[in-house]
Amino acid sequence: MNISLQSSLSVVQIQIRKDKKNYIVEDLASGDFYEMPEICIEAIQLMDKGITLGEIEETLKKRFPLEEVNLLDFSQQLLDLDLIEAIDGEKVMRKEQGKERLGFLWISQKTGKIFFNKMTIPLYISLFIANLFLLLTNPYLFPRYQDVFISNIMAVNIIAYLGVTFTLVLIHEFGHILAMRAYNLPTKLEVGHRLFLVVLETDMASVWSLPSKDRNVLYMAGLCFDNVVLFAALLGKMIFPNLSGIFLALISLAVYDVFIRVVYQCCVYMKTDLYYVFENVTGYYNLMENAKWKIRNKLPFLKSKTTKDEVFKGEKYIVFGYSIFYLIGVTVSLLLITIFYLPVLFYGIELALPNLLESPSSFLFWDALLFFAQFFLILILLLRSWRKKYLKT
Repeated sequence: MNISLQSSLSVVQIQIRKDKKNYIVEDLASGDFYEMPEICIEAIQLMDKGITLGEIEETLKKRFPLEEVNLLDFSQQLLDLDLIEAIDGEKVMRKEQGKERLGFLWISQKTGKIFFNKMTIPLYISLFIANLFLLLTNPYLFPRYQDVFISNIMAVNIIAYLGVTFTLVLIHEFGHILAMRAYNLPTKLEVGHRLFLVVLETDMASVWSLPSKDRNVLYMAGLCFDNVVLFAALLGKMIFPNLSGIFLALISLAVYDVFIRVVYQCCVYMKTDLYYVFENVTGYYNLMENAKWKIRNKLPFLKSKTTKDEVFKGEKYIVFGYSIFYLIGVTVSLLLITIFYLPVLFYGIELALPNLLESPSSFLFWDALLFFAQFFLILILLLRSWRKKYLKT
């Protein structure tokens, strides 16, 4: 089906919302969201009036004399995004799709608002300040590397670490889920990754249906719950310093895990919760994608085949600065993995590998087997996440 300047197009059912700098367009059939500048919105609105592309192009050239206007290219982009319903009155076959089924609707909006309302937000901020104060004034509360190892038996360490981490990650994600339900939005949990780390993720795509001022609460909700847990654990270490060894060790492990997660959220060169807050506050979306695009086109061996600049007008300096920060951040992360995490992993393998040669009736054999089993489980989840992201068809 050919598109020419004499063609008239109609778009599918969409909803348009003004955002900080541009507009958010929602495809009501698929639930997908797109950011578009004002000139694109006016073009769509003129299309819906049945005006030909040539007439629209002339109108927009007068309305936006400093902008490059090419309605054929824009129409093709809309067609690729499956946003065109008909061309010259002829129906366009759309890909079979529908809104992804999201869940947690059994949690009422009222329940969500118990945890996220105008009264609780200052409380979460106060807990964050209190946690900083406790850590700075009581150095013995500060987490240590040794806190990961609560026993001399590897199996006990693995079970404890996985159990505590999984529980606390669920609490973090449940913060996001409750915040989503507070705004009556559906969501779901899925497995993802941040560089080499396997993570649980709450689907927050529908936050784009909210005004910009309301989104930050949903992005920060996990950190809010993290600070509640951290405050309770720090108080536990202070009030009950003489608890039996295993309980105090588990509390210390909880402090270590939450502390690392909070620090990790500050790595905004990855798509952490604070990265989305940064995007939302500045109004510059897709910073990571634009930074990657810019980096790839600066490096000859990674240069993209496409030459079209997808960065909106006025964003180039922001993206350039973020690109530098992105490269520095990834480099530092790789150095941390190389210097700290990999030696620990190799040391664990070095200790456990000889025990695999023991008799299956030996405890040491099963202790080593459990160590490798959890390692390969994490590796499988990571590869699955990479495949889902990079091998989409």
